[in-house]
Amino acid sequence: TRIMPAKDFYHETVKVALIKDGWTITKDPLTLSVGTRPALVDLGAEKLFAAEKDAQKIAVEIKNFLSPSPMNDLEKAMGQFFLYSDILAEQEPDRMLYLAIPFAAYRGIFSEELGQLVMRRRPEFKLLVFNPKIQEIMQWIPPIAGTAN
Repeated sequence: TRIMPAKDFYHETVKVALIKDGWTITKDPLTLSVGTRPALVDLGAEKLFAAEKDAQKIAVEIKNFLSPSPMNDLEKAMGQFFLYSDILAEQEPDRMLYLAIPFAAYRGIFSEELGQLVMRRRPEFKLLVFNPKIQEIMQWIPPIAGTAN
């Protein structure tokens, strides 16, 4: 029996925000694997799920950025993002991966020089910025056609 990782603190919040934005949740979680290695790695706060809207497909990795070290959170998030991106590129090339982060993280480490460097040097790094209080998506970076931004 495989043990499923715990759902992220903001898992349901992001799901509600996507549904409000017109997405249909198609897989919760989206399970990926390469060989015998599952790509859904339990680091205590991670979960992928898939959504579809107007024939657009995305996968969403949720990060809460609530630990005492935003740098550590960013390192883990980037590592998972690029690992899952590589797997998706081979297994589901029509599905784009987004990292869902709360607005506080966007206003924090992502607005600082380090976050700007990452966004500038890694254009494939995509963000979904959400407001946890009202359970809504605030911004897609880069924008997705047909979404409010």
